[in-house]
Amino acid sequence: MLLSVVMPVHRVQGYLRATLESVLDQLPGEPELVVVDDGSRDGGGDIAAEFARRDPRVRVITLPEHRGAGPARNAGAAAACGRYLLFLDGDGLLLPGALEAVAGRLATGEPDVLLLGHDRVDWWGEVSAPVPAPAVPEPALPAPVPEPAPAVLVPEPVPAVLVPIPDPAPAVLVPAPVVMPPVAASPMGVPADGTGSGPAAGTAAPLAPVPAPEIEGFSTAVPCLVRRAFWTGHGLHFTDGPYADVLPLHRAVLLAADAGTLDALDRTCVRHRTRRSGTPATTPGRHHFAILDAYARLLAETGDDPRVRAARARHLRAVLDDPGRIAPEDRAAFHRAAALPGSYPAHRARQAALAAHDRARTSLGRCGKALGTGFTRAVYRTDLLRPLDPDLAVYGAYWNRGVACNPAAIHAKALELAPHVQGVWTVSPRYLDRVPPGTPYVVEGTLAYWRIMATATYLINNSGFPGGFTKRPGQRYLQTHHGTPLKTMGLDRRGYPAPTGGIGFERIVAHADQWDLSLSANPHTTEIWDRVYPAGYEHLNLGYPRNDVFFTAGPERTEEIRRELGIPLSRTVLLYAPTHRDHRKDFVPHTGHREGSVPHLDPERLARALGPRYVVLVRAHHLHGRPVRPSGAGVIDVTDHPSVEELCLASDALITDYSSLMFDYACLDRPIVSHAPDWDAYRASRGTYFDLLSGRPGDTPGAVATTEDELVDLFRSGEWCSPRTDRLRTAFRERFCPYDDGHAAERVVRRLFLSDEE
Repeated sequence: MLLSVVMPVHRVQGYLRATLESVLDQLPGEPELVVVDDGSRDGGGDIAAEFARRDPRVRVITLPEHRGAGPARNAGAAAACGRYLLFLDGDGLLLPGALEAVAGRLATGEPDVLLLGHDRVDWWGEVSAPVPAPAVPEPALPAPVPEPAPAVLVPEPVPAVLVPIPDPAPAVLVPAPVVMPPVAASPMGVPADGTGSGPAAGTAAPLAPVPAPEIEGFSTAVPCLVRRAFWTGHGLHFTDGPYADVLPLHRAVLLAADAGTLDALDRTCVRHRTRRSGTPATTPGRHHFAILDAYARLLAETGDDPRVRAARARHLRAVLDDPGRIAPEDRAAFHRAAALPGSYPAHRARQAALAAHDRARTSLGRCGKALGTGFTRAVYRTDLLRPLDPDLAVYGAYWNRGVACNPAAIHAKALELAPHVQGVWTVSPRYLDRVPPGTPYVVEGTLAYWRIMATATYLINNSGFPGGFTKRPGQRYLQTHHGTPLKTMGLDRRGYPAPTGGIGFERIVAHADQWDLSLSANPHTTEIWDRVYPAGYEHLNLGYPRNDVFFTAGPERTEEIRRELGIPLSRTVLLYAPTHRDHRKDFVPHTGHREGSVPHLDPERLARALGPRYVVLVRAHHLHGRPVRPSGAGVIDVTDHPSVEELCLASDALITDYSSLMFDYACLDRPIVSHAPDWDAYRASRGTYFDLLSGRPGDTPGAVATTEDELVDLFRSGEWCSPRTDRLRTAFRERFCPYDDGHAAERVVRRLFLSDEE
C-alpha cells in the first residue's frame, strides 16, 4: 500500500464529509484513510463511521476522550500500514488529481519526505494564490581538505576514512564530513542531527562543519508525505497541546534535507479551509504562547540549527500579526517573550486600528432605517441603558409575519412549564390579522418594539428580526430556523445564480454572530449549519417543536380538522405544497403571478384525473402570499390557513417538489410524493445537498414524478403507497427525524428558560 492518510477529527462536522470525499474520490484502491475520532461531541464521529461502513479503505480509531490533534495523529500513524504518511486535517481538502501526481512522483524514487504545494480558501470562498512546495536545496559539498597536512588522528566515535595520497606524501586520515553541529541525544532517543555524537572533550578541534542549506518557504502549513519507516525510525511524533506539529515536521524535513532524501512536487495538492470560528487557531488567547515552547524544544533537539532560528522568526512574527491568535492585551508580552527584533510601537498602532474596526462593527448605526426618526433612535439609545428584564422573551417568525412555526410551539410550551417568563411577539403591521386573540404583541418599528428588543433577556426567532438591533451582553438569542435544508443555505449559496433577495453574505454572517443557540432537527441540518453559518453559537440537537403535534394529536383531531375544512372523512386528501423558486423573478403577463410562484402542476387537472375519491389541498409558499391557483372542483385553497401542521394532519399524503415540508411530514410516516419537473434547473440555479431523485434510501422519500401524467399514474397504479415507497420513506424518516418524538418543545423550554443542561 502506497499511502495512508491520517486524519484527526474533532469539531469538524460541517467540513468532514467533503474532506473524506476529496480523498476517496481519487485513485481506485488507494489510499488507506485512517480517521481518528478525537473525542468528538458533534456529528464528526458518526460521519466517519458512516464512511467506514460503506468503504473498506476507511478505518476509524476512537479515542476515549479528547486528546488534541497531536496525540490523535500519533494514534493514526501507529495504526497506518502505507509506505507513506500524509497528515490531513479534518477540514482540509485533497485537490483533484493530487494522489495521481504523488504516485507518479514516487514511482521515480522514494524520498523520505515529499513536500507538496497548497493554497487556502476562506469562509467567503476566496481562494488564495497557490503556495508552491519549497525548493529543495542541493546537498552541501564537504569542506575541502587542507594541503599539506599531516595525518590527523580523530578518536572514536567519529568514523574515519583512509584517503590514499600519492607518494612521496604520507597517507592522511581525514574526518568524515560533519553535516550538523554535534549535539546531545534528543528526548526521542535519536541524536538531534541524525549522525551520531561529536568528538570527545579534550581532542583536537574538528574541521568546520559544512553550512546547512536554507529551505526557503517551509512552514508547518506546507503539507508533506513522510516515509513511514523514516518517521518511526527517527522516533518522530507530534507533541501534546497547541502547535504540536512544529517539532516533528521541521525535524523530518531537516533530517531528510541533510540526508539528501528531501523532494518536492511542483503541484498544489492540499487546500486548507480557513474557518471563521470554532478552532483554537482562530481564537485569540494565551494558548498561542505555546509556540514559544515548541520552538525552544526544536532548537534544543537540532543543536540551535540556524535554519530553525530563521523559521522561528518568520512563524512568530506571523502569529503576532494575526489578530485571531494573539489578543491585543497580550501582544506586548508575546513580543517580549519571543525576543523578536525591532520595537513594539508599530504593533501598538496596529492594535489600535483593530480596536477601532471592532468598535465600528458594533456601532448602533447598523440598526439602519428601521429605527426611523431621530426621536426613535434617541429613545432606543436610552432603553439600551435600562437593565435587562430576566423574565421577558421576544418571539418572531418568518420576518414578523405572525405567530407560527417553532417559536409558536416554544411559546405555547413556555406558558405551561415556565409561566414566569412573559412572551411578546413582534409582528409587521401587514400581518396583524395573523395574531391569535389574547396573544401579546408589539408592532414592528414602534417605540414599544424597540423597547422590548432592548430589554428582553430572551430572543426567539425562526428567521430574523427585521431592521437589525444591538444585541446586548446577557441577552440569549435562540435561532430555531424553519426547515431542514435540501437547497443550499447561508454561505453555500455563493457560486449559484439564484439571487439572495438583496441580503449580502456579510449580513448573513453578522446575523449568525448574534445567535447563542441554534436549533436542529437532525444531524444533516447540524452539519450544514455548522459550515454555512460560521459563528460561535451552540447547537441544540433537540428536534423541531413545531413537529410535536404529529406525535401528540390523535385521530379525533384529524377528523376535527377535516370537518372544519369541509372534507368528508371518506375522501383521500392530498396536500400539495410547492416551494418557491427564487431564480425566477419576473411577473408573468395576464396572471399576476411571479415566475417564482407559477405552478408546475395544475391541481384542478390532477383532481379531475383522480376522480371524486380525492381532494387536493393547495398551500402556496409563504413568500408568495396568494394561492397558487384558484380553487375548483376537488381543490381547496388553504394558503391562508394559520397552521400548516394541521393541514398535514388532515392529509393522507404530501405532494411537493423541493419544499422542506417533506422532512417534517416524514414524522407522520405517511406517503410523500415528489413532483420534480424542473429538478435539473433547480439544482443548477440554487444548488442542493443531495439528489432527491436518486432513488437511494435516505435521499428519496417515496414515489417520484417528473410530469403531471406520471404523477397521475402513480396514484392510479397505487405506486404512491407501495411497499417499495414505504421502504424509501422509512429510510428517509430515520435520517431526517431522529430527534422528533413529541417532546422537542419541552426540551427547548427546559434548556432555554430553566437552564436544564440535560
